[in-house]
Amino acid sequence: MRLEGKVGLITGGTAGIGAATAARFAREGASVALTGRNSERGEAVAQSIADAGGEAMFIRSDVRLAEDCRQAVEQTLERFGRVDILFNNAGVFHPKTVPDCTEEEWDETIDSSLKGAFLMSKYVIPSMIESGGGSIIHTSSGWGILGGDKAAAYCAAKGGLIVMAKAMAIDHGPDGIRVNCVCPGDVDTPMLPDDAAKRGQSWEEYLAGCTSRPLGRIGTVEEIADAVVFLASDQSSFVTGEFLVVDGGGIAG
Repeated sequence: MRLEGKVGLITGGTAGIGAATAARFAREGASVALTGRNSERGEAVAQSIADAGGEAMFIRSDVRLAEDCRQAVEQTLERFGRVDILFNNAGVFHPKTVPDCTEEEWDETIDSSLKGAFLMSKYVIPSMIESGGGSIIHTSSGWGILGGDKAAAYCAAKGGLIVMAKAMAIDHGPDGIRVNCVCPGDVDTPMLPDDAAKRGQSWEEYLAGCTSRPLGRIGTVEEIADAVVFLASDQSSFVTGEFLVVDGGGIAG
């Protein structure tokens, strides 16, 4: 097991990529703390991990709030004694151009992804330094590299995560902390049908665009979880300041 004896802290862990990664971390031997705003979903994810023989806890937390982030880290340390892996996965998406995007939508997007990753990292890094290192992974996006249509705030947040990861890698490499991004393409999560509806498209129309990539299909949350496990594990021990694109060739095509 690649994460035997490790402790992982996952934001946005109540559904989609976050929930799949929490389950995968546990199967790889890690104890898992997961955060989110939906207690019912979060407790269900933690219980499913426990039912499968793993160790997990859910912490209700809003990554946009500094005190929530600080308490999430403190509760994880109180329960497990350390944090070896931080997966900054929380985020929201509003399909809007700059003129169409409200200030509230802009702030929610930037705060959930970029500010949230900053706050969680701020409170985790001191404990990682004390314990001798760790791995931090941000969920960015292929659109954080190339941009995309009707997604100005999202692209800004995800692009910011990539450059922030590089800066953090430079700052904290001497502390034994690696910092990287995973960049999913179109993945079958609850966010996509919502995006399709907001764009005025049927799910079939939306999927047709997703499957125009070189591999000809949409991705799965388990495939993204596999990439996160790689970045969290010693298999990527010489990888830092990088972004790993997992998009079925979307950027290449």
